[in-house]
Amino acid sequence: MGVSFDLFGTLVTADRPADPAAAIATELEKRDVRVPDDWADAYAEPHVDAPDGAEVPLPAHVSRALASRGVEYEHNAARRAVVAAFDPTVETRPGALETVEAARELGPVGICSNCSVPELVGRTLVRSDFERDDFDAIVTSVGCGWRKPAPEMFDVTADRLGVDPADLVHVGDDPQADGGIEAVGGTALLLEDVALADVPTRLSTVKSQQS
Repeated sequence: MGVSFDLFGTLVTADRPADPAAAIATELEKRDVRVPDDWADAYAEPHVDAPDGAEVPLPAHVSRALASRGVEYEHNAARRAVVAAFDPTVETRPGALETVEAARELGPVGICSNCSVPELVGRTLVRSDFERDDFDAIVTSVGCGWRKPAPEMFDVTADRLGVDPADLVHVGDDPQADGGIEAVGGTALLLEDVALADVPTRLSTVKSQQS
């Protein structure tokens, strides 16, 4: 059995900009990038034709939004602006450390997190009470190209943990996104149904049922 955890809202709480478009605009201006007068509209428009379930990296979206308004800028300025705009204060949720430690006694443990901002998951973990070695794999939507509930993301997570998707238990707080594990035959433990502190007991039960 392998266990994957959603990150944001499950293991940690992390603030995000109340107005992402405005926060990114501020960071673009700091990098001498001209922000169009109708930036809010440009940001809200779709610019990348992606398959259903695919993740569109936010820097790619911002780059296309700027290009749609004829804005030219230094290479990588959009990526740097996006990363800087999402600079969270992080708190580890009560019981999260103990839950991950208990999961590690049952099999490999990973993170399976939706996140369209490069580097954000890594920076979040650094600011949390977790260590990188607490996880055998870290799978992000921006890294693998698929976004939960796409089954491909859970397949990637199971593969990196070295388990069959049907033997993967995923713990998360979003029924729609995290419940997608069931499409590949795995088991969802949703925090709307079980408290984080009670997850270790539920994991032990699932382990016994799989044995």
